[in-house]
Amino acid sequence: MLRVMTWNIRTGGRDRDGDRRDRIVSVVAAQRPDLLALQELRGLDRGGGLADLAERAGMVPHLARSCFGQPVAVLVRPPLRVLRSGRVRRPFHHAAARVEVATGAGPLTLFSTHLNPYSGGRRRMEADWLAVAVRRTGGELALLAGDLNTLEPAVDHTARLAGLGALYRRRHLRRDGRTVDTRAVARLRDAGLVDLWPHSGGTEPDGLTVPTRHGGAEFAGMRLDYLLATPALAATTRAVRVVRGGDADTASDHYPVVADLALDPG
Repeated sequence: MLRVMTWNIRTGGRDRDGDRRDRIVSVVAAQRPDLLALQELRGLDRGGGLADLAERAGMVPHLARSCFGQPVAVLVRPPLRVLRSGRVRRPFHHAAARVEVATGAGPLTLFSTHLNPYSGGRRRMEADWLAVAVRRTGGELALLAGDLNTLEPAVDHTARLAGLGALYRRRHLRRDGRTVDTRAVARLRDAGLVDLWPHSGGTEPDGLTVPTRHGGAEFAGMRLDYLLATPALAATTRAVRVVRGGDADTASDHYPVVADLALDPG
């Protein structure tokens, strides 16, 4: 069984409320993912910060730096074998990391990404770039993981958005100021990717990933963090869950999402 986790750890695990990195490592150690997609790695791309965090978690980091926002990364747990790694070379607001690993069913490519938080139009463009990148892997096993900053299609979000301040509510609306902007996730699903949360049935009714007890004034009970897989990879999914409780409640303003896949290292 191969375990994959995605998590936005908020500003590199440090902010004015203090250093949260011990709690982040605690959550990762408890879940023991084989592949970990991390977002919001502010400052961890300097001074060995990401390498230290990864070493404490028993993993090896593959970083993608950002020109505009914050870095992202994929962490890999040995003995899982990395075949290649890099970044998606497009002007993302944050970044997109790509790591290909060997499994018994063939190469699996994991993308870690964090879409534009401010503009639905930019998110849609970034989603299109990612759809092309997934297609260019040429393989049947690919997984797009991360904070997509996008509400899911075909769900009534009226009540959730009503609870947000006008500034934050605008981030999720189209230019008419009324229509909820779900285009980024819709584009990825239209490209053939499978949203693993509804596909697996989840272990909870809603799958909400924000906010946590750490806070987040820009959130109002939303699912913004996704695992989107190619159909062949989705068929291997055995369980998907949002990790709540313990250190996960205060380690970030996002909860991690974990999927167990019926695959073995190659």
